[in-house]
Amino acid sequence: MTLQPPPLSLYVHLPWCVRKCPYCDFNSHAAPAQLPQAQYIDALLDDLLNDLPLAAGRPLVSVFFGGGTPSLFDPVQIGRLLEGVARHLPLAADAELTLEANPGTIEHGRFADYRAAGINRVSLGAQSFDDAQLQKLGRIHGSGDIERAAQELHLAGIDNFNLDLMYGLPEQRLPQALADLEAALALQPAHISHYQLTLEPGTVFYHRPPPLLPADDVWDMQVASQQLLAAHGFEQYEVSAYARAGRRSRHNLNYWCFGDYLGIGAGAHGKLTASGASAGVMRTARLRQPRQYLEASGAARLAEHRQVPTGDLTFEFMLNALRLVDGFEQAQFEHYTGLPLTGVEGVLTQASQRGLMESPRPGVWRATADGQRLLNDLQAMFLPDTPED
Repeated sequence: MTLQPPPLSLYVHLPWCVRKCPYCDFNSHAAPAQLPQAQYIDALLDDLLNDLPLAAGRPLVSVFFGGGTPSLFDPVQIGRLLEGVARHLPLAADAELTLEANPGTIEHGRFADYRAAGINRVSLGAQSFDDAQLQKLGRIHGSGDIERAAQELHLAGIDNFNLDLMYGLPEQRLPQALADLEAALALQPAHISHYQLTLEPGTVFYHRPPPLLPADDVWDMQVASQQLLAAHGFEQYEVSAYARAGRRSRHNLNYWCFGDYLGIGAGAHGKLTASGASAGVMRTARLRQPRQYLEASGAARLAEHRQVPTGDLTFEFMLNALRLVDGFEQAQFEHYTGLPLTGVEGVLTQASQRGLMESPRPGVWRATADGQRLLNDLQAMFLPDTPED
């Protein structure tokens, strides 16, 4: 079978934040007194130029500024980066341009300036509306900051915004989790990312765990939250993503559908599909430490540039696609991996017999409700060394 390049996105990593949160395992660093904004934007544009041969002039369906806290960067610098991107790669007419923001770093009028720079979607890291919980999570903002930021977004004409919200917080109870959701819904976001607090290796919480709830209590919290979101018109389309009609995150959907993306900035990862004589799926990663990244230049900023072994492609595809409520189409799997789905028929049959997967119509596969609950186990069934029977 022939590999067909999927849609292409751009991820831009801005690695600095005001303070590292104890649960965060992202590549983020406390910001210096003087943020090297202009120098860093220059480095990002240099990254982009180095990756242009991999993009082959394909249009970008989305651009995502992640971090760290991208809203620490001045709108002028964000605009300069977007102008540079548009000079080198075509942007789709309906391209989604998202900026992550911390409610505690937003000044009056700043979202209007980001919108003027080209941003048309914002993702706010709310996490909770309980000020005591926000303190436990090490956040620099309070619930009032979230409300003011949402008001600023509406005033700026950016009604397509996401709220990140966590549940299963230390000693949290079901009424408190639902109160958080009610507060979020009152701000009229277009999208809510609702995910469980987990203890990731290398974080402060991993080494000094806070008191967390039993798994059954967290599951009850998730189910009740899903029902509340559905009652307010939010459709779940991924394990932790809920959206109003027409407001699904295109950028994240491209990840979950095994799409391609350029990754620029300190620690940024990329995935690119090549066809023809050099056919294959490539993975890239930049140097993680901001200082080391800024001291290097050109290809020297690449910490990794490798082709994904053919035997790993099925697992990598399923790792993403099985998160989607609608699942995936056989044609999509075969086009984006270059492999026949018949090669994993045994695993699909086994997963179906265990009640973890189903085929709602010919050529489509998805995780069942049990499969979503046991998603890690289901994904592991597609590991290269996992027997098919």
